[in-house]
Amino acid sequence: MAESRPTPDTQPTQAPPQIVPLGRQHLAGFHRAVDRVAREGRYLAMLEAPPFARTRRLVLDSLKDGGVHLVALANDEVVGWCDLRLKAAVTLRHSAILGMGVVAEHRHRGLGRRLLLETLARARSLRRIELIVRADNTAAIALYRSCGFEVEGTCRSYLRHDGVEFDALLMARLEPLPGV
Repeated sequence: MAESRPTPDTQPTQAPPQIVPLGRQHLAGFHRAVDRVAREGRYLAMLEAPPFARTRRLVLDSLKDGGVHLVALANDEVVGWCDLRLKAAVTLRHSAILGMGVVAEHRHRGLGRRLLLETLARARSLRRIELIVRADNTAAIALYRSCGFEVEGTCRSYLRHDGVEFDALLMARLEPLPGV
């Protein structure tokens, strides 16, 4: 008797990645995911993740200061992240810097949008959220625009990789003032 193979219609569907607050147990996986995206040389300003100890300290300090850090887990592996790091100066504490990334095999499935929307939902006390994105990253720019971010300016020759310079866009999202 021949063994039946699953067809595309009968293969079990994989559950979408779960989005959870970043905890200490996720730090190594977060570091690996950042490193994977950085090594692509297209999406982050760094070409590799900082040393693990530095990443760990940055995240734990940010969490202690009230930052928002979420990760997407697929089979207990970190496959994406989105974070809001509050600015240090007292006069800037109403604002945060957004960072995010999704590993290659989990892109174009809505995970970035899910991460971003969940992160924004947890940022109720922030009036201003800003980010910098490479000007040729049209998919990310479209995502940010669809979530209320607007271009505030162009950072000319912001990045240089392999002798090629890239512009970047400064984008921000402002929450309305209360009572306005």
